[in-house]
Amino acid sequence: MAKKLYIGNLSYNTTDEGLRAAFQQAGTVVSVAVIMDKMTGRSRGFGFVEMEDADADKAIDMWNGKELDGRELVVNEARPLEDRPRRDDRPRY
Repeated sequence: MAKKLYIGNLSYNTTDEGLRAAFQQAGTVVSVAVIMDKMTGRSRGFGFVEMEDADADKAIDMWNGKELDGRELVVNEARPLEDRPRRDDRPRY
């Protein structure tokens, strides 16, 4: 079973390939996604890496607080997306 990791504080220059190469040092990477801004096409500064369970725990220990592309990463297990209230107070239909 795979575990999804949240990777925060990414450099705007970090690519999917660079993130994959870094996390492959800890084990098998199933998928990688650096989240991009739709309007500018630039990285939003965070992403997700999916790894096998044992490798994911190793990756958290290996990369949390460590530097990649000049930025100190925040790495932890991703939480499921929760229902959030709309930013404008209009009701949903």
